[in-house]
Amino acid sequence: MPLTISVFSDVICPWCYVGKRRLERALDQLGQRESTTIEWLPFELNPDMPAGGIERAHYRARKFGAERSAQLDAQMAELGRQEGIGFAFERMTRTPSTRRAHMLIAAATRHGRADQAVDALFRAYFEEGRDVGDPDVLRQIGVAAGLEREIVDDALGNEQLRQLVEAVEQQAAEMRIAGVPFFIVDRKWAVSGAQTTEQWLAALSAA
Repeated sequence: MPLTISVFSDVICPWCYVGKRRLERALDQLGQRESTTIEWLPFELNPDMPAGGIERAHYRARKFGAERSAQLDAQMAELGRQEGIGFAFERMTRTPSTRRAHMLIAAATRHGRADQAVDALFRAYFEEGRDVGDPDVLRQIGVAAGLEREIVDDALGNEQLRQLVEAVEQQAAEMRIAGVPFFIVDRKWAVSGAQTTEQWLAALSAA
């Protein structure tokens, strides 16, 4: 039976990357990957981040403290290995603004390439250590995800897409969504957090 799963996420959220992999694995095991539509919706963890981002070490030290930040990165790297994700936190130098990345995803959605764009953004940031707030990096990612260069160029400066991203984020706030990943299945029921593949298998089988 076809499913639609709406996912609020941010491309700099490691749990969102893990949650994506776990959901996909469950859909594969159920034989529902091809019949499921996944809608990627914006949720900026740092909506007030300067457009150029800030140094990651400074951001993490301010948020968690340097020692705690290192512990969290090590724990997530180990979890990533279990999920087939090669988190490369040592290569990540900046914490970017993700506004333009979400605008790119919105454009990719219109052209049927959203999942490819989201996966490419996660991989670029977490496994390659690239700055996904940099317009030049985003252009490369968008084209690699199968979008025409003209579409990508337009998306990164499109005021309507910017307003769309902001409007959807406002809807998330009105829904009291405070953290991501946050999944809404068939517009009927919600799942908060990066559930395990086993939990997804049980939930989707029951549905």
